[in-house]
Amino acid sequence: MKAIKLGGIEVGSNNPPFIIAEMSGNHNQSLERALEIVEMAAKAGANALKIQTYTADTMTLNEAKDDFVIQDSKSIWKNKSLYKLYQEAHTPWEWHQPIFERCKQLGMVGFSSPFDETAVDFLESLNVPFYKIASFECTDLPLIRKVAKTKKPMIISTGMCSAAEIEETVNTAKEAGCKDIILLKCTSTYPASPENTNIRTIPHMKDLFQCEVGLSDHTMGNGVAVASVALGATIIEKHFTLSRKDGGVDASFSLEPHELQALVTETKRAWQSLGSIGYGSTKAEKPSEKYRRSLYVTQDMKAGEILTKENLRVIRPGYGLPPKYYDILLGKKIVHDVGKGTPVSWDIF
Repeated sequence: MKAIKLGGIEVGSNNPPFIIAEMSGNHNQSLERALEIVEMAAKAGANALKIQTYTADTMTLNEAKDDFVIQDSKSIWKNKSLYKLYQEAHTPWEWHQPIFERCKQLGMVGFSSPFDETAVDFLESLNVPFYKIASFECTDLPLIRKVAKTKKPMIISTGMCSAAEIEETVNTAKEAGCKDIILLKCTSTYPASPENTNIRTIPHMKDLFQCEVGLSDHTMGNGVAVASVALGATIIEKHFTLSRKDGGVDASFSLEPHELQALVTETKRAWQSLGSIGYGSTKAEKPSEKYRRSLYVTQDMKAGEILTKENLRVIRPGYGLPPKYYDILLGKKIVHDVGKGTPVSWDIF
């Protein structure tokens, strides 16, 4: 499977995981805070920073009917109207350019999730290098077509989607001109629990759709993300904030700077550990072979004496014959004098 370039950075199994810090609404309607989030994400080592491009009016209607109010008793946004939530969480469009410019200055890729066609047109005017489709928009095929026609890479979150829905989305994107698609395994609960994350889906998804697969992770901590790398995830997306105690629509399930830095470090270590299938000593292990156990003479012995459990032992280091010969050599007569601490070799018999 060929690697995909996202903003000039190669993404694939031969490269460390591509780490995306998701700002979402954690700017708390302050451009100064948004730019500080960019700076801290770059300092933590993220490859990219993602924002979201919408307004409350492009997302929903300003209605108080039950349909437009979050009813889920477990939701962190319970009883909030969709319109007010999106008003609070949206990133003003005039902030996009300064945010993207700051990303570029700090060596990070800035990009966004568009939520309707006007957002795509706006992001095209800013020349974003690639696009992210949110899980809730994965089945919005008109939006998929609009983005795919830009012919730029698409990262598509698949939370809640059946395999058939993902196939329909992938086919729609390909037919509309997108050649580079990355799917993200995602659980669309906020926060998500590890037991509902089902990351064993990642290698299956990769085989099924023949594309790179990553993880959009809403769980607390980094354990799920690190584990996903072992299963083949090449992108990790995590919500990011300066401090959870500052509040904000997504703060409760977002990483803080020291946690994002740990994510970058630990996912890279997980990727490095994958290596290749192999047995026997690696090149790095070769010097350690001398500290394996082997057979040693443990008493001074004269020619003609017999090896017994008292004068023949399996000990470290490993300069003698392997321990597998221990039972065979018991009772054997030595042919010349040997001193205590002599490694056993065939020429003493």
